[in-house]
Amino acid sequence: MASERLKGWLRRLAAPSQELFADEIRRESDHGATPVADLEPRQRAVVAGRLHTVVLRTDGRSPSVEAELIDGTGQVALVWMGRRRIVGLEAGTRLVARGRVARTGDGRLVIYNPTYELRP
Repeated sequence: MASERLKGWLRRLAAPSQELFADEIRRESDHGATPVADLEPRQRAVVAGRLHTVVLRTDGRSPSVEAELIDGTGQVALVWMGRRRIVGLEAGTRLVARGRVARTGDGRLVIYNPTYELRP
């Protein structure tokens, strides 16, 4: 038991900070969610993780709030069309989102107008 704790401590000491962050998010994100790496276009999915960025887009006819959710296995864009602001959404916020996955022309995964729950 002590040797396993020591191995875990040494691994964390030697691991890159991005890998540690990914491990932390995977541990926090266990809400029956599908890992982003396993998402398939046209399927309904539940994703959980932390918001990396949140941006207001005003180019075009209608505004939208766009956020990048990361879960330690990858990232997916969450886009709320017709919104200028969503209270509680900011970088670092933990959330669970539900919706249909799409793939953009440049290959990014996106969920448009997802339902979501903020997590403490």
